Amino acid sequence: MNDQKTAIVTGASRGIGRATAVELAKAGYFVIINYKSNEAAAQETLNLVRNNGGEGEIQQFDVADNAQTKEAVKAITEHHKNIQVLINNAGITADGLFMMLGEDEWDSVIDTSLKGFYNMTKPVLREMVRKKRGSIISVSSLSALMPNRGQSNYSAAKAGIIAASRSLATEVARFGIRVNVVAPGLIQTDMIKDAPVEQIKQIIPMARLGKPEEVASVIRFLCSDDASYVTGQVIGINGGIC
Repeated sequence: MNDQKTAIVTGASRGIGRATAVELAKAGYFVIINYKSNEAAAQETLNLVRNNGGEGEIQQFDVADNAQTKEAVKAITEHHKNIQVLINNAGITADGLFMMLGEDEWDSVIDTSLKGFYNMTKPVLREMVRKKRGSIISVSSLSALMPNRGQSNYSAAKAGIIAASRSLATEVARFGIRVNVVAPGLIQTDMIKDAPVEQIKQIIPMARLGKPEEVASVIRFLCSDDASYVTGQVIGINGGIC
């Protein structure tokens, strides 16, 4: 049984999730590194965690699958008795004009981000309420806050996370649990590897893409006691895009 303070990070095999896992490890958390299919990438995240003086483990399950997630969280909470942090980061894109968007493209994006929020948060929250302590941070997107052509499914999912998180924050504040959201803009991850980067830079006041580590450091702050009076908030990390 592990009594070390523990953080669960979904979609932690790459990008913002990986950077967050490393950042939380540096802050002293034992990190549960969730991944859906790329075990080698998840193991690489774990190696980075250990190289930075931390410890953790990898856990394979699909957050879009309620039964699978419930079983995985049950096993995690039975072994780790001090879960203080949940980072809902898992998400996918399936871009396309709404008129051309297939039902499967709509459902897969909604199920991973928004239903994944439900599937993960509900069982973990139950444990946090018992301990009367916890911090839940979900990764939304700038796309939830401003129009982005061809991303109606992604925007809907990420906007739903914001609304759900703000509502949940009001429900659990009295139990000592804080619920916040980060909304990254254009960050250097695989998700935008095919995007026209030079054109994108022109719309960013800081004239550059963000780094995953810059998002992870804000998440780390929101997990810490330095943010003890911060809940129900959405923090944009976007280089000045308003």
